[in-house]
Amino acid sequence: MNTDPNSAAGAVAGGPAEVELAELPIGMRARVVAVSQADGHAPLDLHKRLAELGFLPGEVVRIVARGFLAREPIAVRVGTGTFALRLFEAACIRVCPEPA
Repeated sequence: MNTDPNSAAGAVAGGPAEVELAELPIGMRARVVAVSQADGHAPLDLHKRLAELGFLPGEVVRIVARGFLAREPIAVRVGTGTFALRLFEAACIRVCPEPA
């Protein structure tokens, strides 16, 4: 039986798992690692808007609900607020899942 908490979250051997926020299962807690532009399709100031909402490195986040057919929007709790994010917005937020 593997007791490494990082391996359950899909970690690469030797380091913590770092995934996009949208990849988290509902209810799993994670800490924000970074917020940046995920690809060329995201608006240039998106990372600034996400930071203003509270998506800052070190903050605890969790997905509380998903839209129809597990797609958009994603309801995300950060701090005391809950926000609806589209998939491309969630792709800009890198998180590290916390052990249960």
